Amino acid sequence: MQIGQINRADARQLLFLKRGVWLYFFLLIFEGALRKWILPGLATPLLIVRDPLALWLLVKSAELGVFVPNFSVKTVWVTSVVAFFAALFFGHGNLTVALYGLRILILHFPLMFVIGQVFNREDAIELGVVLLWINIGMTLLVAVQFFSPQTAWVNRGVGGDAEGSGFFGTSDYYRVPGTFSFTNGLSIFYGLVASYVFYFWMDLKNEKLKKWVLIASTISLLAAIPLSISRTVLFEILLSFAFLCAIVVTKPQILGRIVLALAGIFLILAVLSNFDFFRTSSSAFTERFTNANESEGGVEGVFVDRFLGGMLAALSNDAAPSFWGYGLGMGTNAGAKLMTGTRTFLISEGEWGRLIGEMGLYLGLIIILVRLFFITEVFSKSWRAVRVRNYLPWLLLSFGLILILQGQWAQPTALGFSTLAGGLILASLNYRDKKSE
Repeated sequence: MQIGQINRADARQLLFLKRGVWLYFFLLIFEGALRKWILPGLATPLLIVRDPLALWLLVKSAELGVFVPNFSVKTVWVTSVVAFFAALFFGHGNLTVALYGLRILILHFPLMFVIGQVFNREDAIELGVVLLWINIGMTLLVAVQFFSPQTAWVNRGVGGDAEGSGFFGTSDYYRVPGTFSFTNGLSIFYGLVASYVFYFWMDLKNEKLKKWVLIASTISLLAAIPLSISRTVLFEILLSFAFLCAIVVTKPQILGRIVLALAGIFLILAVLSNFDFFRTSSSAFTERFTNANESEGGVEGVFVDRFLGGMLAALSNDAAPSFWGYGLGMGTNAGAKLMTGTRTFLISEGEWGRLIGEMGLYLGLIIILVRLFFITEVFSKSWRAVRVRNYLPWLLLSFGLILILQGQWAQPTALGFSTLAGGLILASLNYRDKKSE
């Protein structure tokens, strides 16, 4: 999936593009803050604040020869354009809703490859350093939100909603969103943080990140598990750790580092357990975990129903109402609000079900196969990178694997993180300076 060559753009133009990618990253992290606290009156247009930037990055990088659409991008573009016109003539017929659905595949999917060409491995590491700094502040904010009433300013919802932005967690505490518009953004954020935390523990000689920042960010990540009251955060951390352990297959000498990391984690948890805030949030998390698992059939039931079950249901004959589906954009919450006045799932909460419901079985399946192909290819390349001691793409894949394959791209924050994850994985494979290893 090589898309052109970076050296076609001079250093100044490339720096300009890199700044655009950084702006995309910061808008992704703080878009919710803009919509809730800073510019609540512009909450609706700010929902797609990254779209014009994505379009500019695509156009500018194409002009400079940095981005040349590959087969996957061309396939997605053609398929989505066909689905767009099908939505107008055979589906819901709403132009605004169709355009909203079209932007997902036309802009953000190809942006992965732009990021992968504009950034290199060192840029991806630098972003990780900034992310770990942000993580410390994010967890402090989450703690304040957790212990504050929903009527507090810090818990205001989108558009300055005074009823609060929290989502039901337990009988006494809410799941909070941090700087994001909704709680799912915070959970995804911590998944990306986890992949970088494990990477930097593997690369302790990295001079870009001070050791005390890594320790503080690790403590913040562990504290975030109960404070977020999110099973997803715990799952993402465990998944990243599983990917870390897999490295032992080719690099058995790192086993000592992993054992040391585990010892450090248990020590941090032991220290945190002495603080009231951690005991209180842990109690809330345990209650949430137990109640949710009981209602959803346990951990195995959650995995089968949400992941495998959703995949199989999406491919069933009943998933698509017709050859062309209901129409592009109808499965998004924004599309549903435009059509019905309420945010709801008109088609499917699952991503594959949404794609097939919107686009029909065959067009939807094409998009699913492209995403599967992308994951398969970066999986292979990331594993090969492990053999030359480039662990970053493999650990980033621990975050991007499910998000890119089956993440809910209808939701702007999930779409943004998926785009960023794909781009960072590709960028981290752009590794030429062997001295740093």
